[in-house]
This record gives sequence, C-alpha cells and structure tokens, in this order.
Amino acid sequence: MANIPIGTRGEEKLLVTNENAIRFLGMEGARVLSTPHMIGNMEYTCRNAVLPLLDEGYDTVVTHVNVAHLAAAPLGMMVTFTAEVTGVSDRRVQFRVEAWDEKEKIGEGTHERAIINVAKFATRLAAKKS
Repeated sequence: MANIPIGTRGEEKLLVTNENAIRFLGMEGARVLSTPHMIGNMEYTCRNAVLPLLDEGYDTVVTHVNVAHLAAAPLGMMVTFTAEVTGVSDRRVQFRVEAWDEKEKIGEGTHERAIINVAKFATRLAAKKS
C-alpha cells in the first residue's frame, strides 16, 4: 500500500492573518493564531509529508490528535509547522508535530493518520447517508 520510512519529514509555513487569528478577546493587539488553525496546519503538514509516498487513489485522514498550544503567535508573524513520522503500523502513521513562530515554539504534540482508499471511503460515506 505504501512505503513510509520512519523519519520522513514535512514542513509548511503560515502567516498569522485576520483569517486565522482569534477575535474574541476584543482588542486588536491581543489577536493571535487560533488553536484550531494551529492544529489544522499540523494535520495538513503531516498529510503533505506522506502524500507523495502513497499509491494513486490513496490519502490520509486524521484518527488522533494530542497537542499542546504553548505560546501565542501574533498577527503578522510567520509560523513554521514540522512533522516527522515516528511510527507506521499497517494503515496507521504516527507523527511528532511542532509549531514555531519567529521567536519560540508555540505548539507540540503527536498526531496519527490512517491511510485510506479515497473511492472506498466515499462509497462508505454515501452508504452512511442513505
């Protein structure tokens, strides 16, 4: 199905903007990257790290997320997300994830994805809806 070596790495970057920052603190100077956007970009980085190694018609979906949001990344700051494969078991791929802004680590944790056949996945979803 896939040959994903332990140690496979991925990296993505994201600029903190109005679209991915929190608004609820009510003060422009307190706007920072939201936790859901941090986690979503960690997931995206993991997916993109292994996607080129999968057979055509296959992709990955999240099965587990365990991350801590350690520090705030303010508007205008660039955040770098890294993912490293730490384990592969059948269709499950485990990752170590981190997020760093330009000054410090803002997030870290673990993440697991399952390798799926996209067509079969879509068929199961269609059956669930009917």
